[in-house]
Amino acid sequence: MLGALRGDRVVRTIIGLAALVAATAVVCVALLSLSDAPLTAARTVIVLGSSAAVLGFLVGPILTGTADQLDPRRFRVFGVDDRAMPWILGFASMVSVPSFALIAVAACFVVTLVALGTPVWGAVITAVFGVISLAVAARIGMAISALLLPERRSRELTALFVLAVIVVAFPAAVFLGSLEWDGRVPDAVAAAANVIASTPLAAVPGFALAVAAGDESGAWLSGLISVATVIALWMCWTWLVRRLLTTTDRPTMARERSGLGWFGLLPANAFGAIAARSLVYWFRDRRYIVNFVIVPIAGVLTVFPLLVAGVPLYIAALVPVPVMALFFGWLPHNDAAYDSTALWVHVASGIRGAADRLGRLVPIALVAIPVLAIAIPVSLALVDSWYLLMPMIGLAANLFLGGLGVSSILSVTSPYAVSRPGDSPFQQPQRSASRAGYAPAIGFIGALVLSAPTIWLFVMTVIEDDSYNPATFWVGTASGIVLLAAGAAIGGLVWDRGGTRLMEFVETA
Repeated sequence: MLGALRGDRVVRTIIGLAALVAATAVVCVALLSLSDAPLTAARTVIVLGSSAAVLGFLVGPILTGTADQLDPRRFRVFGVDDRAMPWILGFASMVSVPSFALIAVAACFVVTLVALGTPVWGAVITAVFGVISLAVAARIGMAISALLLPERRSRELTALFVLAVIVVAFPAAVFLGSLEWDGRVPDAVAAAANVIASTPLAAVPGFALAVAAGDESGAWLSGLISVATVIALWMCWTWLVRRLLTTTDRPTMARERSGLGWFGLLPANAFGAIAARSLVYWFRDRRYIVNFVIVPIAGVLTVFPLLVAGVPLYIAALVPVPVMALFFGWLPHNDAAYDSTALWVHVASGIRGAADRLGRLVPIALVAIPVLAIAIPVSLALVDSWYLLMPMIGLAANLFLGGLGVSSILSVTSPYAVSRPGDSPFQQPQRSASRAGYAPAIGFIGALVLSAPTIWLFVMTVIEDDSYNPATFWVGTASGIVLLAAGAAIGGLVWDRGGTRLMEFVETA
């Protein structure tokens, strides 16, 4: 058993090392390829890449929850000097495989900067400052993770971090990847790079590139910010080391509620308990999982009939996102019926209806928001119409949130029988009540009717001009939030008055 575990660990180590070597080689080749690029294009790529690297080194340890072998708390028992420990740990961290990869990238960075016109002394100073700032940023990220987050990171917390990264990073990556520069940097991207080069995120390479471009004022500004950034990072690292060495963990912080999963992560109230229970159900019950899988597939499949019918690709490619948003908002319209015998816990505990309505929507939100965040930029990249970004977000938000509001009401007023736990998700039981027929239709039609103003604004944006962009975004987002709040409030009132009737239904249906 122990031998198998050691073997798996060795395999994982070898795979991780190979991945690091491959990634380092790709980055080095990409940097060297910028030697022959125009200075403006090279500057934009280097500035954006450097800012992403700083954020990655700082936030990466927090997201991954990797155990820090140089955690200052490991050295408490040796009576070390807290003034010397930051320097010792800083130098020790440079003797590692990631640091060697960073130094290799820095060497290629020097070659590229010299080829772009930066003096050798400026390129070397930039590389040294870059290595120091990234290494200290990584130490700060690990120290923050050690202070604020549990050492044994739950899978649920890591999943939330990953979802947040997807929602933020993927649209930006698709947008930049869709640009066809042809040697000329788009004005918006160049302006963003100029701003970022004057911030701590990319002031270090901004200094060398300003020197190469002959921008004396820009070089002074970026140079001063670079020095201030390195000093601020080191002071922050020194304070964190002293805090870790001299602060005793309070017992309440040491008692981590391990093994509770979502229940240990979400708030300890009625909303958090219901949200956690719903998450467990949605991610383990195949009846729910099938719903999650079908929605993106159904959205994509709507394109093919439209193309066959002669609809232009420009219009057909815009349809899947609204369809997916509508389906995601419609999914929980019969959520209470899936509870079977579990609903009595909600009724017996006397929870408020609003907590029940909102808690049940958390699983849908955790799945729908990342999926829509991926689908929207992909759809717009296919038709090369990024001016529709704000209107598409407004329309998707309106259909999704409005659908959730309607579903929050229907799931307590018009539930109908569903397949039992363990049965096939595609098995449909007999339904004796007429509401089994109109409840799903009301969910769809109600969400479409309530979203009609936003749909009209979006259509006008597509066929007329972009003057409707702000109105579509704000009307869609604001009305979606209002519809969700109203639906949760109305559904909560129905729940408070008819919880017993709903429990009788799920016990017998």
